[in-house]
Amino acid sequence: MTERKPPGLDFESWIDRQIREAEERGDFRALAGKPLPDEGPRHDEMWWIKGKMAREGLSHLPPSLALRKEAEDTLAAAREAPSEAMARRLMTELNEKIRAALRGPIDGPPLRLSPYDVDEIAAQWRAARGGGA
Repeated sequence: MTERKPPGLDFESWIDRQIREAEERGDFRALAGKPLPDEGPRHDEMWWIKGKMAREGLSHLPPSLALRKEAEDTLAAAREAPSEAMARRLMTELNEKIRAALRGPIDGPPLRLSPYDVDEIAAQWRAARGGGA
């Protein structure tokens, strides 16, 4: 439907003709029986942006809050790690990110994190498995 409306033809009849010709060509057959995409709550004007971000795995949190969330998740993962070495590695990598964030400005609310004591986390990991502290 890229052609222009011919002069002297009213819009309604021109549009009706375009639709009829598209139906005759079968342009609408591929659409039959397919559900409309979920548009989310009608009152949320940003539903499509939030959906796109969720599909792409993007965060809408400011970097400081995203790092706090990552710290929570990493601490839980370290406690459940299959080995002490894995727990230490997870916490060391997290500490590097925290130190980098503390060295420069970071967007969002205050970070309120400091590097974790890797030896303490490892001791907690051993204690949880009956290895003592």
